[in-house]
Amino acid sequence: MRLFGIISTAVNHSFLGLIIAVFTFTISCKPKPASTAETIAGYFDYGDSIESGGVKMIPIKTPVGDFKVWTKRFGTNPKIKIILLHGGPAMTHEYMECFETFFQKEGFEFYEYDQLGSYYSDQPTDSSLWTTDRFVEEVEQVRQAIHADSTNFYVLGNSWGGILGMEYALKYQKNLKGLLVANMVASAPEYGKYAEEVLSKQMKPEVLAEIRAIEAKKDFANPRFMELLIPNFYKEHLCRLEEWPDGINRSVKHGNGIIYTLMQGPSEFGISGRLAKWDIKNRLKEIVIPTLMIGAKHDTMDPKAMEEQSKIVQKGRYLYCPNGSHLAMWDDQKVFMTGVVRFIRDVDSGEFLR
Repeated sequence: MRLFGIISTAVNHSFLGLIIAVFTFTISCKPKPASTAETIAGYFDYGDSIESGGVKMIPIKTPVGDFKVWTKRFGTNPKIKIILLHGGPAMTHEYMECFETFFQKEGFEFYEYDQLGSYYSDQPTDSSLWTTDRFVEEVEQVRQAIHADSTNFYVLGNSWGGILGMEYALKYQKNLKGLLVANMVASAPEYGKYAEEVLSKQMKPEVLAEIRAIEAKKDFANPRFMELLIPNFYKEHLCRLEEWPDGINRSVKHGNGIIYTLMQGPSEFGISGRLAKWDIKNRLKEIVIPTLMIGAKHDTMDPKAMEEQSKIVQKGRYLYCPNGSHLAMWDDQKVFMTGVVRFIRDVDSGEFLR
């Protein structure tokens, strides 16, 4: 019995040693998780020969010559590449800088971008350039330059950027993984009708009468025009924050008024430029990629129309911002950004539902 005990003890010690050796070997063979510093370094490694903080002027070919547009890249993520399309037309990326905080936290690769004619890009003066079709081709050239494709490419457009995003999807959705349309209906006549029949009636009658008198005279350079619109319309329906963020103020300051007026008209109070008859509502059903439509209670766009659009596209989702206006990414930021991030995550993971 004592001999058996000695043998048994020896076997047990030998077996225990084998287990420890195997365990130690297994642990040593497991890859070490990347440190936070390594992860951050990889995210911000753009591989440029000369570092410029992600800024790059991308060459664009147009029917009247070659130009360059300003872009700024944030992060490296081969699975998620997002282009931000600003409004106007011919405002700037600056009012969309709020995305930097939220998208970098998520590790998204995204691009701020001034469209041709906007402040940080080339500003040619040939008026034939300012058409929706020409802008669509510009976005496609930017996509190619950033090496995005249907496995990772998302377009997020606000206002005029929403028009551009929808038009881009109708022609090039084979290159898209997801589309986000913030605060833009698919019909300019509906936009004008909502401004006339709903929003104008929320103004004081005497204020509306004075605005209409200036419009009738086409006296849009009159300082009184904006003196009336800013407190009575812009502060109610464009951005409801008591103090406008610096990014919005810079974007307004740097806006190209010539292009804006040519395409949109003299103000956000309705639409009367080249886009006045633009209407693709009956074509939304052609969009088959996952699409998020974002509406807001106080928007210049009818939130019910935004919800309707989410049901017309084949794979739509609606995000409603109950405290937001046209720039809901600012005045209903938590709801807006939470919904946007969730949509992108759901599409990326394959778990997207209407």
